[in-house]
Amino acid sequence: MEQDETLNKIEVRGLKKSYIERRTKKRFFSQCRPQEDCKVLDGLTFSIPSGTFACFIGPSGCGKSTMFRIVSGFERPSEGSVLIDGQEVTGPSNRHVCVFQEDGLFPWLTARQNIAMGTEGLKGQQAREEVEEYLELVGLSGFGDHYPHELSGGMRRRAEVARALITNPDILFMDEPFGALDFVTRLQMREEMVNVHQMFDMTILFITHDIDEALQLGDRIIMLSDRPAKVAWDMEIHEPHPRDLSAGDLRQIRKEIYHKMGLHVAL
Repeated sequence: MEQDETLNKIEVRGLKKSYIERRTKKRFFSQCRPQEDCKVLDGLTFSIPSGTFACFIGPSGCGKSTMFRIVSGFERPSEGSVLIDGQEVTGPSNRHVCVFQEDGLFPWLTARQNIAMGTEGLKGQQAREEVEEYLELVGLSGFGDHYPHELSGGMRRRAEVARALITNPDILFMDEPFGALDFVTRLQMREEMVNVHQMFDMTILFITHDIDEALQLGDRIIMLSDRPAKVAWDMEIHEPHPRDLSAGDLRQIRKEIYHKMGLHVAL
């Protein structure tokens, strides 16, 4: 579906990325011969309207994280461009915050101190009140003085989300942020993210390998093909939250995604 570019927060146009394969010996599992270009992205093109919760899925190793690094400004493309608010992305911005799969909390700081890292520009009582507000927002009231090793995996994720949100970001990039969590905690974090998105109405780009997670969270699902990655499927999801994946249109969409990913399971 064609979209008015003036309404789009992010424009990705013809994005290509190749790396030089530098191995001197061939390996049977390599997709690239020595000293040849290893193509990762091959002409990715999509646009994201402001306030969209966009979920990206695709085969493992297809280039989703590479695409994220480019869109967020941490890496340059081989070809193509990324525009945010009509301006070409040439590097990272403090208005665009990333949350990765690995723990990103500073282990020598408490949860409260970690979150306070995002209060640049605020001082004294105002900063302290802001931190307490975000501790409460993510369900960590009473745990502000705990160090990361004293918190569960879900609590650490909540603290990272709070640290990201307190900066009042324009765009939140999340790369498999709940991948290491147990099933119940993942469900709880999905609920938290739905609430966060509805509360802040920010643009969120979210990588996941979990199809159900994408369907439960996303306003938009973009599937990348195997490497070199292209956009294989792009669909808007209009179902209200909370979502029942076993009913109505979502059940059919879920089947279609599994089919497009070559998965033959009983659904």
